Amino acid sequence: MEQFQIKDKESRETSIDRPKKYKVIFYNDDFTTMDFVVEVLKTVFYKSDEEASSIMMKVHSEGSAEVGVYSYDVAMTKVEMTKSLARKENFPLRVSCVQV
Repeated sequence: MEQFQIKDKESRETSIDRPKKYKVIFYNDDFTTMDFVVEVLKTVFYKSDEEASSIMMKVHSEGSAEVGVYSYDVAMTKVEMTKSLARKENFPLRVSCVQV
């Protein structure tokens, strides 16, 4: 992990680590519609139509796909928003957050 060196007024060095990154992964299931997955990718993850469709097809054909890489708080917020929207529509869409 990359570190930064900072010198304060007393010439002491302090190391600051970059925040860890987490990837959000969508998993395929037999019930969640492709249209719903594309809509979530566009609204929650701000993907373009083409990118959302491409990710959705990867999830469908390969069983899972990485949606994006974010800081922990952002990744978990997006996971929870996705799960909430899926449950509201009665879809069992499975989403996870994994440290990179």
